[in-house]
Formats: sequence, structure tokens, C-alpha cells
Amino acid sequence: MGLDSLSAIAGQTYRSAADSSASALQDRLSGGDLGNAADDELMDVCKEFEAYFVEQVMKEVEKTIPRDEEEDASMSQLRDYFKEEMIQTLAKDVCDQQNLGLAQQLYEQMKRNYSV
Repeated sequence: MGLDSLSAIAGQTYRSAADSSASALQDRLSGGDLGNAADDELMDVCKEFEAYFVEQVMKEVEKTIPRDEEEDASMSQLRDYFKEEMIQTLAKDVCDQQNLGLAQQLYEQMKRNYSV
């Protein structure tokens, strides 16, 4: 198996993971009646959204960094795959360690809207 094959597999895995992450969060937010959700479940959904939001902001910021034009395309795909994993982990860590307040604000708004 060549480097190009590994690169293609890594790219496909990355796209699949990103799609499933966004899809799972969307399903959790819209899939059920949040009026019957326990407080802990509601806060968990809000924290997941906060982490997803921070992740998207980090991805947009990363796009402003200039890229090396001489980099091999297959190496670029591998780098992008691991970069995505790192950004997801970093976004979760930032939300766990810092009090950004977005999850708390969402939680309070949803409690008011759904009378939980």
C-alpha cells in the first residue's frame, strides 16, 4: 500500500468523522423533545454545542495561516487529518478548562423556552 493510498484513506476518514460529529450533535439537538430532558442531559448537549462552536472558530482561524506551497499533496492530507483531531481535542479542553459561558447561556435559555 503506497503513501497515496494511505493519504486517500486518511482523507476519507477525516471527512467521515467530521460529518458524523456534526450529524450526531444535530440529531441530539433536534431529535427529541428537550422538554423531558433531565438537567444533566440538557447541560451535556449545551457543552457539546459549545465545544463544536469553539472547534469551528479554531478551524476558521487556522485557515488564515499561510501554507507551504512546496508541500506534497499526500503529506498535506495526512497533516490535515491529524490537525482536525488536534483541533477537536483542543476545543474540548478549552471548554472544559475555561468558563466561556456559552453552554451556561444556552442551558438557561433552553430551560426558559422548554419550561424544564
